[in-house]
Amino acid sequence: MWQAFKNAFKIPELRERILFTFLALLVFRAGIYIPVPGLNLQAWAEIFKNIAGTAGVAGILSFYDVFTGGALSEFSIFTLSVTPYITASIILQLLASVIPSLRESIREGEEGRKKFATYTRRLTIVISAFQAFFVSFSLARSYPDMVSPYINIFQFVLLSTVSMLAGSMFLLWLGEKITERGIGNGISLLIFAGIVARYPSYVRQAYLGGLNFLEWVFLGIVSLITILGVILVQQAERRVNIQYARRITGGKVYGGASTYLPIKVNQGGVIPIIFASAIVSIPSAIASMTRNEFLHNLFRAGNFLYLTLYGLLVFFFTYFYSVVIFDPKEISENIQKYGGYIPGLRPGKPTEQHLHRVLNRVTFIGAVFLVVIALLPYLVQGAIRVNIWIGGTSALIAVGVALDVVQQMETHMVMRHYEGFLKKGRIRGRR
Repeated sequence: MWQAFKNAFKIPELRERILFTFLALLVFRAGIYIPVPGLNLQAWAEIFKNIAGTAGVAGILSFYDVFTGGALSEFSIFTLSVTPYITASIILQLLASVIPSLRESIREGEEGRKKFATYTRRLTIVISAFQAFFVSFSLARSYPDMVSPYINIFQFVLLSTVSMLAGSMFLLWLGEKITERGIGNGISLLIFAGIVARYPSYVRQAYLGGLNFLEWVFLGIVSLITILGVILVQQAERRVNIQYARRITGGKVYGGASTYLPIKVNQGGVIPIIFASAIVSIPSAIASMTRNEFLHNLFRAGNFLYLTLYGLLVFFFTYFYSVVIFDPKEISENIQKYGGYIPGLRPGKPTEQHLHRVLNRVTFIGAVFLVVIALLPYLVQGAIRVNIWIGGTSALIAVGVALDVVQQMETHMVMRHYEGFLKKGRIRGRR
């Protein structure tokens, strides 16, 4: 591993990309600690502590604060992080499945992708502005002490809305620059940096929580199994063999090749957990705003009803999102159009039905896995009685992004005949 890192820095282009990525992440982490203008820092620290201690709200805030790398607890200019961009991307992907014109624009190659990216940025601005205003106005109205005594609430809402909107768009630009000049997907790396930055605080909480030796061993084993499980499932796929018939055109032979159609076990990635988390948190949020004690206790984060509903929603959205991004009918038509077929099956309806069956079986495995990963943080917290977030969206993102970065570095190194991270033998160049 260390030899692979040394080899990576011997390649000038790869070294520049790694350093650029590292500096960009430093800028992101520094911005986390720049508060919005007009914030009373001491008052907000006390207010956030009290809000986070409220039953039902603590789970929502902890999840979001982990996702943003602690920006919410600091109420910084990066409080929104890249969540508006992710929301915009998900909305447009779902709309593309029901709006033919939008779906066709995605299929137009490079120009179509640029057009789709433009739509995503514009929608990101709208969502960022709305979220920034809503967060600033609702908090300032509910907790006027968080506003500096030198300005009024209207000025604070205006300043914080503009600051958070600018911070979110800056992170979107920074993420695109990392993708262009660095290593890995920039937006994913920013989320990864925010998640990983919280891990030292988890170790500190575990230490202050007075864990005994067996609990430390349990924590280490669960962490290791989680990482290995995420790697296996993220990389796992079901390969459906596709055979293309030979045809002769103008004296040249085309086709005759055998390939496969990969169907990933986890088609939806972290999207099902994000959707389920957003929906299952609605009753708790309503209970907190209306101060309804019965609803509060009924949907308190971590109780039996909450976990059951959460797990069912994750399971449902795994199937729902898999159907959205993988259309057996469309894929069957494309296979038939290019002269391909699945051995032993007729093109058309039989091929479509076979792909449906394979997708349902593979998705079931992925859905069960996502339910376990989604519920794991609550189970771990219940077992060791310490607020440590192991599993869930953070584990999927952190491990997935790390794999992507390693694979991209591997590609650069293999191209120059260096031994990579995942290779056992040294790759020799052509003689």
